[in-house]
Amino acid sequence: MNKLNILLAASEVVPFAKSGGLADVAGALPKALKALGHDVRVVMPRYYVVDKEKYNLQPLQGELGVPMGSMGKAWAGVYEGVLPNSDVPVYFIEHDGFFGRKGLYDENGEGYGDNDNRFIFFSKAVMQLAKKLHFRPDVIHVNDWHTAPIPVLLNTTYANDPDFKNTGTLLSIHNLQHQGKFYKGAMDVLGVGWEHFNMHELEEYGGINLLKGGIVHTDAMNAVSKKYAQEIRTPEFGWGLDGLINAKAYKLYGILNGVDYDEWSPAIDEFIPQTFDNDDLVGKAVCKEALQKAFNLPVRADVPLIGLVGRLAEQKGITLLSSAIWNLMEMDIQIVLLGAGEKWAEHFFSDVATKYPHKFGCFIGYKNDLSHQIEAGSDMFLMPSLFEPCGLNQIYSLRYGTVPIVRATGGLDDTIQNYESTTQSGTGFKFYDATPEALTGTVKWAVDVWYNDKEGFEKVRQNGMKQRFDWAEAAQGYEDLYRHIIGGRLSSVHQ
Repeated sequence: MNKLNILLAASEVVPFAKSGGLADVAGALPKALKALGHDVRVVMPRYYVVDKEKYNLQPLQGELGVPMGSMGKAWAGVYEGVLPNSDVPVYFIEHDGFFGRKGLYDENGEGYGDNDNRFIFFSKAVMQLAKKLHFRPDVIHVNDWHTAPIPVLLNTTYANDPDFKNTGTLLSIHNLQHQGKFYKGAMDVLGVGWEHFNMHELEEYGGINLLKGGIVHTDAMNAVSKKYAQEIRTPEFGWGLDGLINAKAYKLYGILNGVDYDEWSPAIDEFIPQTFDNDDLVGKAVCKEALQKAFNLPVRADVPLIGLVGRLAEQKGITLLSSAIWNLMEMDIQIVLLGAGEKWAEHFFSDVATKYPHKFGCFIGYKNDLSHQIEAGSDMFLMPSLFEPCGLNQIYSLRYGTVPIVRATGGLDDTIQNYESTTQSGTGFKFYDATPEALTGTVKWAVDVWYNDKEGFEKVRQNGMKQRFDWAEAAQGYEDLYRHIIGGRLSSVHQ
């Protein structure tokens, strides 16, 4: 079949800059699409954390002019590199005023006051870059609110631009909670005309909502798991946009993220003390001992070790965990936690570690090598999320023989099958209610199986280690969706 020209725009891409799962997708999906034979280009901002020397980024000749409405024309530099272990080009939009800062979106928990201008600028720069490169995309794949202005621009400012004559758009929603809500004056910078500032397009409660505009104007939207695609249509998970999403449900899809097994596989992981696989788990015992030592916990093979890695944010169920922790500490278990986020949670879990030094280990911050070591050395992995669009750690855990204990929401529900003792089927332990009691009860259940049904626990572990969530499969789903979008646009042109 004919190859597609795909332009993927994202505010963060692994390994250059990351705050969440969006970066993992933006770093892995393009490589899988390239393997299918497509011409894929990636665009992201050049934040200060992106090291030009380390990644051998080369400047593109000439500046990029970006029309910023009432702010006049802004000028950007462009650097070019590649995604590691690939020849997929990545273009970095450089503008010291907008991106020459410590953080991606915020500093010390405070969002930047000009995030509207920063990402309207980035969205427009993506369009201008395509023109500069003479790259005519069949599809521009945009992600979350930061690049949601692109479908709006394509249908307005660039509607009659021959470079984008047949270009379609796909908007991926990685987290609906964040929508890009700003003062209505951002309309003058967006420059698409105030006639689009209405309740059916960009306006919401007197302000501008960039994600809303993207949802209205994109050809198709994708939530990053089938369950999340269903959930965002409900008031509980819709964050005020469920009515709009239901109205646009005819163009809503749910493609589950894949996992980069080149990085996340215990058989080849360079960050863990000893590699292992499902036919030889000796290395896993070595990893568990090393993990216990790293967190100054008693070295015991005869106690279940439960790992947690993630942002200490309300979404991740940290309030549930904080309410349940004292009951958990009464059990004969060990817990290790790696994460940073809300200050109260950082202090709270540090206090738990002080009170229970033999049972609870805590590292506030993020260390990539330590996250691998926790996946490899833990017996179980806990994810009590209130909502989880896809989730990746539970999928990593399966591969590492670390049995997931999850709340059945979003991608967690899609990827984990509940343990069934009679058939010894299933890949983990799930609870449904977002309550401390449900969390505690399910941990008790998993721990009981660990202590009293060794054969059953081993079966769950083996079931999980055989699971695969490859990017190749996800990329095929995206390719099918891209072709559907292009077909729809072409048929509307010829009608």
